[in-house]
Amino acid sequence: MRPSFDELFMRIAFLARERSTCLSRKTGATLVKDNKVLAMGYNGSPAGTEHCSDKGVCRRKESGLKAGEYKDELCRAVHAEENVLLQAAKFGVSTDGGIIYSVYFPCTMCAKSIINAGIKEVVFAEDYPNELAKQLFKEAGIKVRQLKIGITTE
Repeated sequence: MRPSFDELFMRIAFLARERSTCLSRKTGATLVKDNKVLAMGYNGSPAGTEHCSDKGVCRRKESGLKAGEYKDELCRAVHAEENVLLQAAKFGVSTDGGIIYSVYFPCTMCAKSIINAGIKEVVFAEDYPNELAKQLFKEAGIKVRQLKIGITTE
């Protein structure tokens, strides 16, 4: 059966997460505009630096932080949503009016970047406990919706 564009773009986000080097939570994102894939991203250490999967250590996990609790200085990873926006910027691709498909609902930091990048819609597969990000999206008028496609996040 032929997948809808929504299903296709979310599948690409799930496929991108397979490149993740994060030991805590693997995730991926796809940036789309006019039903065309502009960029994809996954979470992992900045380019040219050692990955957590190579080190075998997740400082965030060791600290005992729970889902929804985040300390930038403890984590080496660039988030998938941030990475997809940075990839677009690196290659001169406009994000204005785009849609981001993400495995998980974005964190507050990524939500702020998504808003400022001019993204018009965020589609996510799995929810994430982040009320501030939800509030920011609402205030900014960004459409947010959940799309489950039968692929698990575990």
